Amino acid sequence: MKATNNMKRIVYGLILATLVAAKAAVAQERPNIIFVLTDDHRWDALGAAGNKIIKTPNLDKLANSGTMYKNAYVTTSICCVSRATILSGQYESRHKINDFGTDFTPEQLQQTYPLVLKDQGYKLGFIGKYGVGKNHPSQYFDYWTCTPKTQPDYLLKDKQGKTVHNTDSVGHDIEIFLNEFGKKGPFCLSVGFKAPHEQDGKPSKYIVQDRLKNLYKDVIIPEPETADPKYWNSFPDFFRTDENIARDRWKPFFSTPELYQAHVKDYYRLITGVDEVIGNMMAQLKKLGLDKNTVVIFSGDNGFYLGEHGLEGKWYEHEESIRVPLIIYDPRKPTSQQGKPSTEIALNVDIAPTILSLAKAPIPAGMQGHSLAGKTTPRTEFFYEHTYGKSTQLPPVEGVVTKDFKYTKYIEHNYEELYSIKTDPKETTNLAADPKYRKKLEELRAQYAKLKKAVK
Repeated sequence: MKATNNMKRIVYGLILATLVAAKAAVAQERPNIIFVLTDDHRWDALGAAGNKIIKTPNLDKLANSGTMYKNAYVTTSICCVSRATILSGQYESRHKINDFGTDFTPEQLQQTYPLVLKDQGYKLGFIGKYGVGKNHPSQYFDYWTCTPKTQPDYLLKDKQGKTVHNTDSVGHDIEIFLNEFGKKGPFCLSVGFKAPHEQDGKPSKYIVQDRLKNLYKDVIIPEPETADPKYWNSFPDFFRTDENIARDRWKPFFSTPELYQAHVKDYYRLITGVDEVIGNMMAQLKKLGLDKNTVVIFSGDNGFYLGEHGLEGKWYEHEESIRVPLIIYDPRKPTSQQGKPSTEIALNVDIAPTILSLAKAPIPAGMQGHSLAGKTTPRTEFFYEHTYGKSTQLPPVEGVVTKDFKYTKYIEHNYEELYSIKTDPKETTNLAADPKYRKKLEELRAQYAKLKKAVK
């Protein structure tokens, strides 16, 4: 009898050990995931994107060791909508968050990528700017340090009453999260920087860390071709008004050569500050032994006009407004697959399904993007929509973007634009009235009508 009991204990012990080992193996297969989002970060404000002035060595290293998407876009260029799209994997037309006060419904929230991962056993963290609604879902997270404000402040007070820059505060919180949760099972950490967004006010301004204030001091940044007044003057009357929010914000930022130099340099300085945090984060991952199994995804919530077309801000459908940086760094990939850029069209609506796919988690049926981590049919076009606001401040716009052409419709005014972004990437010539492009215009009108229905 005693021998039998001992044998049972041995068998049970072996079974338990096997289950523990199997569970550990599954956990090891599931990577840690860090998703980093900057605010108002246009696609070409990275060294890896070909910018010869800005200093972003850590992000460049990620891009050169991972996959940088050269044609990454947002489907709506405003932070509240874009962030809702990133979390839900849905277009604005489906998630219906079209302002700064609307929250996800409880049902919607359960289908966002963090809460799907929570059900899969992931530890959750969210740091910095959440950016959707007023009632933040902090109760679902193991670590939450998001500001309750719609737009965070740059200058904060720490527990000792010392003034800390928002970017440095976010970096400090990343360090705390990794130390506390880095080795407690798979984790998903979402990070929202305020940078390089301006500090809103009268006047709005950029607030840069003291240590970076002299960076780029001796550099002259070339003004964009489309800063020439003729491009602003080419807009239709309903758009070309001082009440247009993008024109109103252009005046204190870019209306003179001196203002242009000062503010673009500050914009770059804020991005370099983010780059420092990324470098510290990657060093900490290595120190903790987490670097081999942590996927890092980096993107921006929308682009940003730096004086192009006589504008400042985002909202409209020009490349400067809708194109963003997107890098996916997966250290588990073979060396032969690392550092190869992608030219396929990638969207912010793809981020949630990509994260879930990497975690081997189920992708909710309501998500409209596709995973960039697997093989899919390359996207040939996408629907763009921005319906927050109205003329004369912010005329709503919808349209279709392909790799070669862009169709834009200002829906209040039934005014159309057609650009050949392949031959005219700076969008200098509206072809909508050109008889030679009549067939292309009609083709994109039909595609616009089709996609407008499909995204709902």
